[in-house]
Amino acid sequence: MQRYDRLREILRLDPDKDFLAIYRLTATYEFPWDFTRALELALFRTYAVPSIGRLLAETAEFTDRPQKRYDDTALLLDAVVEHGFESETARTAIRRVNQMHRAYDITNEDMRYVLCTFVVIPVRWMDAYAWRPMTHHERRAGANYYAELGRHLGIKDIPGSYEEFEETLNAYEEAHFGWDEGGRKVADSTIGLMASWYPAPLAPAVRALSLSLLDEPLLSAFRYESPGPQVKRLVRGALKLRGRAVRLLPPRKAPHYARQNPEIKGYPHGYDVGELGTFPVPGSGGCPVPHPRRPAGAEAQPPA
Repeated sequence: MQRYDRLREILRLDPDKDFLAIYRLTATYEFPWDFTRALELALFRTYAVPSIGRLLAETAEFTDRPQKRYDDTALLLDAVVEHGFESETARTAIRRVNQMHRAYDITNEDMRYVLCTFVVIPVRWMDAYAWRPMTHHERRAGANYYAELGRHLGIKDIPGSYEEFEETLNAYEEAHFGWDEGGRKVADSTIGLMASWYPAPLAPAVRALSLSLLDEPLLSAFRYESPGPQVKRLVRGALKLRGRAVRLLPPRKAPHYARQNPEIKGYPHGYDVGELGTFPVPGSGGCPVPHPRRPAGAEAQPPA
């Protein structure tokens, strides 16, 4: 297989019918490392909406148990990518996300904004840093994939195209980005978590790298001091060079899923999807999608 053969395979699929297959090929074969970084950045952006950042701080999951929260979020989202919407594993993962969300008073608009970040931020990352940009075909499939996920999560008024997702994201950030002490605490904790993955002397460099990837509205919302232009050029230039180097490598022969990422550290002996996340006292409502009861142990997964 040559470097662009998988892209040709993607382009032969229908983004309106085969969106899961396209998204899986794009995220797990073409850009697995980049998708991980892009989705980290997508979630980070959501903290700058005060209603989201404040709630996350109040739950204390991101501040007291950041590694577990990181692991569980990545594994629950990736279970759908790996197994497909109709699988029992994905149904359990979606049910877990719904159970957690329904325990809190989260607006549809905030939920929809988070969904928008999953669609838009990976595209922007690939355009800036990956070994090739995402095609319109892949953008359309990604929008359809997350629209389907959003329906399973009970989100209303979901955008109908990538362009609408981007317009919704831009408008929501312009209207809602702002300072909140809780959001800043969650952002600090997340950067601290990322620094903890490396030797302690590298922590200042990891922080500088992280801040260099944030745009000015995001830095302003958290009241972070903007890194100097030379630091930004160095960090972003290094990522672009990495993308060029990856372009010269042979294509990946096997998919790479989130559970295989070295950053997932909490489940060295495997995990059960039904036990991921938190178990808060449920509020009103419930999972908007009917799911059959799973057999015991149906979601047992191999070690990360």
